[in-house]
Parts: sequence; structure tokens; C-alpha cells
Amino acid sequence: MTAGPGPAAAGAPVSEEIRRARVYLSRAVEPPNRHLVALVDRYGPVEAADRLRRGTVPDALLRAAAARRRIDLVDADLDAAAGAGARLLVPEDPLWPAWPFAAFAGCRRPDLVPPVALWVRGAADPAVLVARSVTIVGARAATRYGLHAAADFATTLARHGIVVFSGAAFGVDAAAHRGALAGGGPTVAVLACGPDRTYPAAHEALIGRIAEEGLVLTEYPPGTRPGRLRFLVRNRLLAALGTGCLVVEAGARSGTQRTASDATALRRPVMAVPGPVTSALSVGCHELVRGGQAVLVGRPEDALEIVGRFGADLTPPLVTERRPTDGLAAPTLAVHDALPARSAWPPSRIGEASGVEPDGVRAALTELEQRGLVEYHQGLWQRPARRDRC
Repeated sequence: MTAGPGPAAAGAPVSEEIRRARVYLSRAVEPPNRHLVALVDRYGPVEAADRLRRGTVPDALLRAAAARRRIDLVDADLDAAAGAGARLLVPEDPLWPAWPFAAFAGCRRPDLVPPVALWVRGAADPAVLVARSVTIVGARAATRYGLHAAADFATTLARHGIVVFSGAAFGVDAAAHRGALAGGGPTVAVLACGPDRTYPAAHEALIGRIAEEGLVLTEYPPGTRPGRLRFLVRNRLLAALGTGCLVVEAGARSGTQRTASDATALRRPVMAVPGPVTSALSVGCHELVRGGQAVLVGRPEDALEIVGRFGADLTPPLVTERRPTDGLAAPTLAVHDALPARSAWPPSRIGEASGVEPDGVRAALTELEQRGLVEYHQGLWQRPARRDRC
């Protein structure tokens, strides 16, 4: 027995034997499978593939691979991927996004294990894209509010150098991708099908542009069709690849909730955008916040502070409208409030109405006059004619 090899040194080529072994393994066993990951960790991909072919593996893994372990489509998969403009990325490759998948090592959930390999479309460096990233997920049947929020958050984050990851689905996913592209940043689509398939088909142009500007990636080999279970399995990769997970509109039970749960298990901060209490698509976000699983974010800058650079991407203070009466002491404000709207009073009557003693009234009127909040006419005081509301 020999220990499995670690990741290759930067710039070191990955042997064809290792690549072919991982192509075989990516098809032989449906992900995620912790027994397969354990086998590769123990023996390395080449010996693991050989043992799986011969059937000399634990019974649990043998059962999981029973339908496919004798099928060898390595050459066909590599050709199909190349025809689709995709390439294979393996953990031994220096471009492998190592740090996001390291989170799986400390997770106790058996379904949260790293991929054996990734099929990638696009020329961008995955290891660079994950360095400053956010995953944005949400409802497919999103409302106008949800679509606007997803696009707005994605655009702002992209302008600050944050790479947006999402699933290329209808609704919030597509809005997030488009928002990131509008912000001039790359974006990454994580699919639940083979790299030679476009799903949904209506997003062929969008996915093509994502591949040009960023990346399209999947752990499924060429020809794999999308399915409900595969979407749920894919969500763990979305949860891992983002520095944080932002939820925009989600029902009480949804795949989005699963992604948020995976993110929590992988120790990623979860953020939720609040929505109208009358909308069923707000329930998921509100429950995440109410249960303490997510932080409420009301504007893109709030999310940037969480997933951005420590000490650098701080949330700027809210810009609020300044009122002419801001900063007035309580007695002065009481005198101002006592001033009549359409007539003029002597100081004695203003004192009676405000409850402020005479010296205080005189001092207040002097300050208010300096601020242009009161006018003096023949012994009487009144509010300026053009200031009906302050």
C-alpha cells in the first residue's frame, strides 16, 4: 500500500495516468460518495481506479459502483469534453481551487465530500476566481423584486472585485450572473449536468458568455443529464466555492435552503435579503434570519463587508437627509416646535407654549435666528414664510 499523492507543485504537469484515472472515477461512481473519496485519499487516483476496476474495494463502494465500474469511457469523455470546449481539472493540478474544498475535510456530514474532478469551460484560473467570491442563490420563480435585488447585489459586488458564483438556473441565478457581467466582473456557473450540455437550454447564450468572461464548471462527465437529485448534490459545490452564501428569495422548502444548510455546515457565512412579509418567497430568507442561520443584509455594501477584504471593504454609513433642526438642544427644539405656523408671537407666549423659562427662550430664539429658522418682526417672532416644514 502506498499513500495518495498530494497536489502537484505549482507549474508541475499532471501525468496522463492520473488524469485518465480521475476521468474513469468521475463516471464510475455517482457523486457524492465518501467511500470513493476515502479510497482516493488512501491510495491515490491511479491505484484507486485499478482497485475499483478489479472490485477489490469495500462492499459499500462496490455496491455504489456496480452499474458502471466495468464501463470505460475515458477516451470518449475526453473527446466529448474537448468538442464542447471543456477541459478536465484535477486536484493534482496547480489550478485546482484547493482552499474551498478543504472545508469538506472538517465536515461530519457524509454527503459533504469534495469532487473527484471538475470539467471546466473557460480560460480563467479557478484558483484565482475563488479567492474573493460569493455564491448567490434563490428562487427560480423569482418576483421582480427578487430579480432586481439579485442583479443589484451582483453588480455592486462585481464592481468591487468579488466573483459571483451561481447555478445558471432561471430566476435569481440568471439575474445574479447577468448582474455580475454588467458590473464588469467574471462570474462562474456551476452546473448539474455534463459540460457538453446546456441547461436550461434557454440560457445557452448566457452560459456561453459566462464561459467567455469566467467559468462554467461541473463534476459530472460529458453526456450526464440534469436531475433533481443532481441539483441538490451540485449545491454543496456552490456552498463551498463562495466565501459566503447570499440568499435572495426562497420558499419554505427549496433547493436554496439546502444550499444555505450546506454553507453553514462548511462554515461559510450565510446572508439573506429580506422581502415583503406578504410573499411566500420571503419565508425562506426570513426563517434563515430568525433561526440565526443567516445575517440580514439590506444593501450590497452589507454583503461586501462580509465577503470582502478584512478591514478594507467596510460598509459605508447610510447617507440620510439632514434636517435643519438636527443638533438642536432640547430647550431650543421645544421653542422651535412652539412657534406658530401662520402668525407671530412675543417671547412670553412662546415661553408659555414651550415650557421654557424666559432666559432660555431668548437664547433659543437667538440660535434659531442664526440658523434661519425664525424671523423677528416688531417684537414678535415667527417661522420664515418659506419654511412650512422643518
